[in-house]
Amino acid sequence: MIDERAARPGSSVEVRIVAIEDGVPAKRFDRVATEEPLEIRVRAGGASRTVAITMRTPGNDFELAAGFLHNEDVLANAAALRGLSYCLDGSVSEDQQYNVVNADLAAGELPALDALERHFTMTSACGVCGRAQLEALESRGIAPLADGVRIDARTVVALPERLRAAQGVFEKTGGLHAAGLFALDGTPIAVREDVGRHNALDKLVGWALLQKRLPLGGCVLLVSGRTSYEIVQKALVARIPIVCGVSAPSSLAVDVARRFGMTLAGFVRGARFNVYAGEERIERAG
Repeated sequence: MIDERAARPGSSVEVRIVAIEDGVPAKRFDRVATEEPLEIRVRAGGASRTVAITMRTPGNDFELAAGFLHNEDVLANAAALRGLSYCLDGSVSEDQQYNVVNADLAAGELPALDALERHFTMTSACGVCGRAQLEALESRGIAPLADGVRIDARTVVALPERLRAAQGVFEKTGGLHAAGLFALDGTPIAVREDVGRHNALDKLVGWALLQKRLPLGGCVLLVSGRTSYEIVQKALVARIPIVCGVSAPSSLAVDVARRFGMTLAGFVRGARFNVYAGEERIERAG
């Protein structure tokens, strides 16, 4: 299904720097996270259309494309995808070939893609948000999360250290976000990194889609930064019932979590955290 014959750009690059310590400069080398554009194209029935351009850290590009398209209701499951490939046909310049991913759909024609216009140009920060998006989620037929999932509070506070231990590129650069999927006992399932929080989550969801592991009920998500509306939206579409962040959630993220029955925790640091929605899923020691 997936053609990954082409070598992709690295996730980090070495740059020359001047390090100043106690006022004394010294020329050195350092590694920084790579940031390059990724264009996502969908193809079906002989037609092709660009649906998104995002700034991302190269690596797991096909997962990023698959996760994004799943979140935007283009791919319901792996069966809706015929293949993923880089654009190596000469239609783009050679230096950009690995920055364009083609998603070949199993359908005989392109679906209606008007709803994707708001994503045509994205940034590595969070995308366009608004309260109207809550109604948009409901109009897609996304139901509230109703389950008997529970997680121990002690497991929640242990997640950041486990996420950090799995962040290989962050260890080299100190400049990447991460999204980690864990079992309810805290066992790591998968971790993805990127300069953008939402890209890291798209990679994670794309991994689950390509591995035919969706929906992700019975799992907990931890993101390394703040929890925005878009993070919660993507988690909801993937049916993740518990979402945690090491920083604060946004007001709209809290609104979405409460409306759709998701557990949302923030400021997961040290031995404490705040629960903004769905506290019934958190089991307390003693």
